Amino acid sequence: MYVMRCSQGDAGFSRGELSRYGNVELSPSSGVLNYGQGLFEGLKAYRRSSEMGGYTLFRPEENARRMQVGAERMCMPAPSVEQFVHAVKQTVLANRRWVPPQGKGALYIRPLLIGSGAILGLAPAPEYMFLIYAAPVGTYFKEGLAAINLLVEEEIHRAMPGGTGGVKTIANYAPVLKPQMDAKSKGFADVLYLDPVHKRYVEEASSCNLFVVKGGAVATPATAGTILPGITRKSIIELARDRGYQVEERLVSIDDLVSADEVFCTGTAVGVTPVSTVTYQGTRYEFRTGQDTLSRELYTDLTSIQMGLAEDKKGWTVAVD
Repeated sequence: MYVMRCSQGDAGFSRGELSRYGNVELSPSSGVLNYGQGLFEGLKAYRRSSEMGGYTLFRPEENARRMQVGAERMCMPAPSVEQFVHAVKQTVLANRRWVPPQGKGALYIRPLLIGSGAILGLAPAPEYMFLIYAAPVGTYFKEGLAAINLLVEEEIHRAMPGGTGGVKTIANYAPVLKPQMDAKSKGFADVLYLDPVHKRYVEEASSCNLFVVKGGAVATPATAGTILPGITRKSIIELARDRGYQVEERLVSIDDLVSADEVFCTGTAVGVTPVSTVTYQGTRYEFRTGQDTLSRELYTDLTSIQMGLAEDKKGWTVAVD
């Protein structure tokens, strides 16, 4: 794993270093343990073909910039884009034997930024740790690449206006565990959350963004502070437009959702995952899935770029050799 540190008053993070994966020592009064002062990111490294060799990262600078935005919101220093990308590359190379064969998965990379310094009063921590570890992964949902079933949650909300739903703070994730586990106990893969004000507009699932397709139009909920601006989401919007689809970032009502022809989720962990059904107020709504769908086309477009099977005309990939 890769570790860098920074103290209050420093010009920035010091040069980091690699060490064996292991436990991290923290004060019981550290900012992250007491007040949740922490952020995380997620990205993947893909093994290139044997002819090309090496590995590929997908838009790591976007993760770095998103961490910087989140760090400002959480009163934390953040690594520069260059420091972040360098650290990710070093972590991949140090864990190269864990990168799955091409087409069999990826090396998931988890950067953490935490308030590691001791602080008893409610205030920013005096010291910070930037850490990256990695693990080989396959598909996120147990269904694999098959379509998933979602449940609309009406009482518990993931985020609120003026809160931290638009940044990747660690505090956003534990609150969704209860509705997610309840949904899974009923046979659903995940939960869809509604806006907390009107309870009529779809926001996102526990760990991924949402798209709805109706005719030749595609819509995804606008990121207006309560929805995480996903990097896969951003990429899929561009790829769909390249295919001639009109893509709108706007309020997506529950009526828009249940009347859609096709629904799919996007995210670093989930990739592009089709949605087979959404259950709302006891009624199950079905959507088109299978080969002749936009989600399948976009999945192919995206993964071909990520794995180096198609020319990267957009400059999205970063080689790690």
